[in-house]
Amino acid sequence: MAMSGRESTQLEPESRTIGLQSEALPEKQERLIRAAYKVMGEKGMNRLSLQDVADEAGVSKAILPYYFASKENLMLLTMRWVLARVARRIREAISGAGTAEEKVVRMLDAIFYNPEHNRRFYLTFYDFIGQAARSDAFSELGETFHEICNGLYAEVVVLGQEEGVFLQIDPKEAATVIRSLVDGVSTQWLLERDWKATHARYREVCKRSVLTYLSA
Repeated sequence: MAMSGRESTQLEPESRTIGLQSEALPEKQERLIRAAYKVMGEKGMNRLSLQDVADEAGVSKAILPYYFASKENLMLLTMRWVLARVARRIREAISGAGTAEEKVVRMLDAIFYNPEHNRRFYLTFYDFIGQAARSDAFSELGETFHEICNGLYAEVVVLGQEEGVFLQIDPKEAATVIRSLVDGVSTQWLLERDWKATHARYREVCKRSVLTYLSA
């Protein structure tokens, strides 16, 4: 069934505890969302058009209203899909590691996934932040993503404190600092002319910065 513009973008509470598992989408709708994400990364959210999405997906523009109530609804559901994938990847990385320090390394490897992926994500994510600052619907989704990611970071901090390897600082505050380091390093990397070649270096800078902050 197609999602309507009135459908809530707030993820169910249980989704937060299992890595932000989003519901399965109809194949054609996910194809359109993937196309929208690619176009948003290339042109920006403000320049997105339904025709661009249709062209990228290789379909007629006329079918888009069947799956999306409006262009805003398309952008909102696309970002919901994108952020769910990011949060799930972070959760899986953390779950697959043993010690807290290993979890930090795995977590940052998952965040700094690859140059192309990260460039598209952050170009789109910064556009999303602008939308969230002006739109309640986008703001709600942004808050949910913030709560989930910071919650995951805080879990790792608490584990490190229990293991005796991280400082006894407030986990929520530490999560905010970690998020700031990740986004700050990513922003600097995004501005590099040779962003492909410098990606690994910035990833390692972020790892050292986070571990130094937590264990200094």
